[in-house]
Order: sequence, then structure tokens, then C-alpha cells
Amino acid sequence: MNRFLLLSLCCLTLFLTGCDDRVQIGSKQFTESVILGEVLQQLGETTEHEIAHKRDLGGTEVLWQALLKGEIDAYPEYTGTITQQILDDPSIQDFDELKRRLASQGIQTTRPLGFNNTYALGVPRKRAEELGLRAISDLKQHPELKLGFSFEFLERQDGWPGLQQVYGLPQSDVHGMDHTLAYEGIRQGAIDVMDLYSTDAEIQAYDLVTLEDNREYFPGYEAVILYRADLSSRAPELVQKFHQLEGAINNSTMAKLNAEARIEKLPEQRVAIEFLNDTFGLGISAQKSSSNWQRRLMRLAVNTREHLVLVVTSLLAAVLIAIPLGVIAFRVERLQGAILSIVGVIQTMPSLALLVFMIPLFGLGALPAIVALFLYSLLPIVRNTVTGLSQMDPSLKESASVLGLSSWQRLWLIELPMASPSILAGIKTAAVINVGTATLGALINAGGYGQPILTGLRLGDTSLLLQGAIPAAVLAILVQRGFDLLERRVVPAGLRASQSQ
Repeated sequence: MNRFLLLSLCCLTLFLTGCDDRVQIGSKQFTESVILGEVLQQLGETTEHEIAHKRDLGGTEVLWQALLKGEIDAYPEYTGTITQQILDDPSIQDFDELKRRLASQGIQTTRPLGFNNTYALGVPRKRAEELGLRAISDLKQHPELKLGFSFEFLERQDGWPGLQQVYGLPQSDVHGMDHTLAYEGIRQGAIDVMDLYSTDAEIQAYDLVTLEDNREYFPGYEAVILYRADLSSRAPELVQKFHQLEGAINNSTMAKLNAEARIEKLPEQRVAIEFLNDTFGLGISAQKSSSNWQRRLMRLAVNTREHLVLVVTSLLAAVLIAIPLGVIAFRVERLQGAILSIVGVIQTMPSLALLVFMIPLFGLGALPAIVALFLYSLLPIVRNTVTGLSQMDPSLKESASVLGLSSWQRLWLIELPMASPSILAGIKTAAVINVGTATLGALINAGGYGQPILTGLRLGDTSLLLQGAIPAAVLAILVQRGFDLLERRVVPAGLRASQSQ
């Protein structure tokens, strides 16, 4: 059974990904990275190679692991992130040394693209003038300030922990939040200080003061393109195009490109094409697209198919494994505690962390998301199976023994049918949970309704966010309604009546 399940999951992954020999470009879940990813894709389209752009793939660890495994071939990164987080060696100052260290892992890099997108702290201008805040060290005199930082900044070696130590900052009211939402928090006065990327378009749009890093804590974050070493032999002309970007984008240019996407709401593809045409005179023309409503319907259809694959496949796998586990836990009492504890611990793991853990094992795409959702589905089904079997009337067992039924006959003919309402309720709970949790699969290129949700959050576009959130909510309602109808068909009327009493 386990071999059949694994084979089915592998076949599903091959069906979803196909034998894709395209060059895969990745980008993180923030607008600047997506724009640079589009620049790389459009440059690649001028060669003979087919290029795919996997956008909004989450944070540094996701992209780096995908690059090492060959799930992607290239992605934009920053020197400070490479030394501080990827190589975990802040002492690296020489760029040639950085190249040598990357080469030892089979990764090559371009020279810097020309802009330094370093971290900074921002405060609303009115608040900064009111408190006389000009440098990060000034924050030490105002412990009452509320700080809101991106989740990655809160954990990074070159983020808040080190910053607080170097500057001796006393603030304790520190919250983690999405970088885009932090700007809304600043605008509404919910927070006073946030972390910035120095090329963020919102700095000017929200009239923020960038506090001086007067102790020079933040390292340089010069943008580069990381790519797999074998790409030089597979697509040498494409790698040459990557190197043409060296020194071609300064800070003001990158800030302008970010503003076009974030403030003016232009598609990242259009922003990238206009930049390449203006800078290199390439004459790239944007692809003609269908009308807005047709485009939305097509996107909805694709997202629905991908989401259903994630939910249905993981749920079926969980049913095949969890019900037998529940039966074993019921029949072998010494194993019951261990089984319920293990599936319970899995359920408590943060979903995003579990997805990241799956990348080294399964790479990017649908398979790691399906495995993670499968693991999350185990607890409600196992627990309800044990509960349903435990609540069976002992007199029925005695009657089965008198009739001479074997243990397996008693299980199939009496125990499981009697426990079916409880088991079905567990499956329904797992299905509804999966519909919501599957939206996080977009962070590892699994698609589904999470894609418009993540993009909407990143761009601050409520209508785009709702294109994923509303269908997900509707699907959850339909799933619950579908299980209610299924219960009427598979659960005997007498059992339904006794359950409702």
C-alpha cells in the first residue's frame, strides 16, 4: 500500500510538472525580486531557450535550496544575504572570495547589478520630527515606541537580534508582520518603526524618514544574479545576458521600477520590458493578452484545478493511511498513546516551516505541498477513528463473538460501519483544514488559490487577494456541504439519528 501511494504521488508530480527542460528563474516574495526575475526571463526570451519564471517563492532558504537542488537555475540575490545568511560568514568582505565560496557549492554569480538595497529603519516623518529621531541610536531614548518588522528580519543574523544588541535598544513591543502590511501599520499609526529596503518605493510614497545607521551595522546588499554552474554549458548565451546587467541598475532606477509596480500598479512584466528596451534597446514587445474578465476566468480555472489536486490527493493518501493507523491504535492499546502523540506533534508544527522542511526532500512544486497536507490530515482522521471504535456498544462485540465472526470480519462488518459517522467527521475536518492550508503551497510553487493571495498581499491589491480568498472560502463551504451529503448516503439512517441525539 505504501509503495503504491508513493508511486501515485510521484506520477502525479510528473503529470503536474511534465518533462520540463526550460530554464527556471526564481524570485522571492517581494516586488523587487519579482521585477528582477521578470528582467531575467525577458532577457532569456531573446535567446533560443525557453524560460519559466517561478515567482513569489518565499524567503531566502526556499530559493537557495531550490537552486542547490536544480529546481531553479537562477535567481536574484544580495551580497549581504549571501554572506550573512547563506554562507553564514559575515567576515567575507572580498567579492572574489565570495565567488570562490559559492563556486565550491556549484553556484556562480554575476558582478553587482549596480544598486545596494540595504536594510534600514523607517519612521513617519511627523513622528521623527516630533521625537527628534535622526539615527538608529536615537531610538534608545524612546523605549515606548512600537516596532513592526518582517518575519525574516526578526530572525536573521543581520536583523533585529544583532541590531538590538549593537545599539542597546530597549524596545520590547516588537511585532512580526508581512513587509507590505507593515507599511499599512505605519500609515494607520499601529507601529512607529519598521524595517525598510533602501530601494522601496513606499519610502517616498508614505513620507518616511530613513534613520541613519550611525554604527554601520547593516552590511552592503548589492544585487547580483546567482546561477547554477552547469548553466554556463547548457545556455552560455543566456549567462552572457545575465552578465550584461552588471552595473546597469542604480539605486534610483531600481526605486523607480519598484514604484511603477507597487504605486502605479503596472504589471511586473511590463516594467521589466520597458526597462530592458530603454536600457539596451532590445525592442521587446509585450505579449497581447485576452480581456480582463477572460484572464481572470482562466486564472481562476487554473488555480482551482491546482488547488483541488493538492487537497484531494493529500486527503486520499491520508484516508488510506490514517484509518488503518486508527484501527491499530484502537486494537493495540500500548501503541495508542504513541500514535496519537506523533500525529498530534505533526499537527502542531507551523505549516510554513513544514513546507520548507520538505524542499530538500522533494524540491519545489506540488509534491512537497501534498506531503505536508497529508501529514496535517492524519490527526483528525486517526483520532476520530479511535474515538468511533471506542464508543461502540460492548454488547455488539459479544454478539459478534457468539456468531463466530473472526476479528477481521467483526472489523469490516460491524466496527467500521458503526464508527463511520465519527470517521467521516474526521475526514471532513481534515478536508476543510486542507483547503485553507493549501494556500501556503504557492510559496513553494505548488500553485492553487494561494498564488493570487500572495501576490495581492505583496502588491497591496485587495481585489487580487480576494480572487484567491473568496474561491478558497467557497470551496471550503462546498467541501463541507459535500461531506454532509455523503454522510446521508454512506452512513445508515439509524446511526445518523443516534449521532444527532
